[in-house]
Amino acid sequence: MSHAPVPYQPFELRGDALREAVIAYAANPVYTDNEEWENSDNPYRRQLRPQVLPYLDFDRVPGRAQVLEYSSLAAQRLLTSVYEADLVFFPKAGLGKLTEDFRRYYSPDNRARGEMIRPALERFAFGFLDQEVEVSGDWTTEGLLTYLEGLDVYAQGEASPAEKAIRDSADPRRAARMWLIQFAPDFLSEASPMARNVLGYYGPEQSEWFKILIDEYGYGVHDTKHSTLFEATLESVGLGSDVHRYWQYYLVSSLALNNYFHYLGKNHENFFRYVGALYYTESTLVDFCRRAESLLADVFEGAVDARYFSEHVHIDQHHGRMALDKLVKPLIERHGEQIIPEIVRGIEEFRLLSTIADDDFATQIAWMDDADRYKELHAPVYAAIQEGRVTVPVADIVEPHGELSNTHSHEGDELCHIVSGTMRFVSGFNSYRILEAGEGTVIQRNRLHGAIIESDECVYQIYSVGDHRTCLS
Repeated sequence: MSHAPVPYQPFELRGDALREAVIAYAANPVYTDNEEWENSDNPYRRQLRPQVLPYLDFDRVPGRAQVLEYSSLAAQRLLTSVYEADLVFFPKAGLGKLTEDFRRYYSPDNRARGEMIRPALERFAFGFLDQEVEVSGDWTTEGLLTYLEGLDVYAQGEASPAEKAIRDSADPRRAARMWLIQFAPDFLSEASPMARNVLGYYGPEQSEWFKILIDEYGYGVHDTKHSTLFEATLESVGLGSDVHRYWQYYLVSSLALNNYFHYLGKNHENFFRYVGALYYTESTLVDFCRRAESLLADVFEGAVDARYFSEHVHIDQHHGRMALDKLVKPLIERHGEQIIPEIVRGIEEFRLLSTIADDDFATQIAWMDDADRYKELHAPVYAAIQEGRVTVPVADIVEPHGELSNTHSHEGDELCHIVSGTMRFVSGFNSYRILEAGEGTVIQRNRLHGAIIESDECVYQIYSVGDHRTCLS
């Protein structure tokens, strides 16, 4: 007796099913809000602000203009947690009292729920790249080599907006520490996304890729492992080096850059896209690390361990050539010129994400540096509201001593007004202002911030002003 085949249906959560699955994933106790600003030696704690997730819509593809909004930050935080369940993390001091957190994070339930929501979150987080990056035309190997030559990856470039923001900052050392924190999600588990692509069976190119991977791991010598060198960099400037200690201070674009490589490596249909991004990042890191080493030496007056960056100046000249001669060219020869558009797409997508991250960081540093000005703006904006010149939604909030608002952002400008009590308003690592009764601050759209209550009780109001400049016009 014959039976008709069951039609194949791609798996994809949408609508209410997706929302419920996200809420169920974030219900894991390791994802609840924190009571402290830092996750001290606990790599399993990742604050996902689960109480907000029911109100976010991940069932769409935001455009580039929306990729810095809070829903994107929430998606990138979720994806980081999902991807890293494939990696092994242990606290520096050993499991001890964290055994239950360890089990919760690596439990079959957590991993299964993460995999259920991952495709939809990837579509939400990276779908805009399909709209922004177009690779058209008939590509040949010769055309690819001409394109790569035009990128001039080994040229000495100008300082990025992020680097300029550090040098021009009112507090360059604070800005530089905030910058190093942005690299931690990638550098402390460096090459982990890459390791996803050295498994399996695909010929000599697999062994060549493994050579790059083993370089990143110090050829089995822990003291020369690149992540070990970065730990030394963090510690030399007074920062902790345990995984995700500074989760609260990661910008959405920083998480996106790291998650992009996990996204490509986790989904092997994007293998050739990863090859392109690998070539580009390994090649351009040479000049970037040269500039970073100089920048940190200047800002910290030589009192910084910058071996992480000096090592990359040396090794990535080799890695860039390896990626081109031992991966890109042989893969095209083996699989045909049909893979070239994917290689180019990987390069262009990574370049776009890097540009977004540079601008996002520079804007955050300006927001931190301008904390006094935004505090002073409170008075005229609040006056405009009280005098009825503008009408905006308001939320009245009462919180007890020690209440911590884990870091987040808003899609439009907000006005925070303190009715009574005392709030420590935080706009970045080691960046805060004390707000007393009658005071407040304007909160710039898409800027990471949080707060903690320092009085027995604090009564405050949040006005959604949209664009604070309209209140002053």
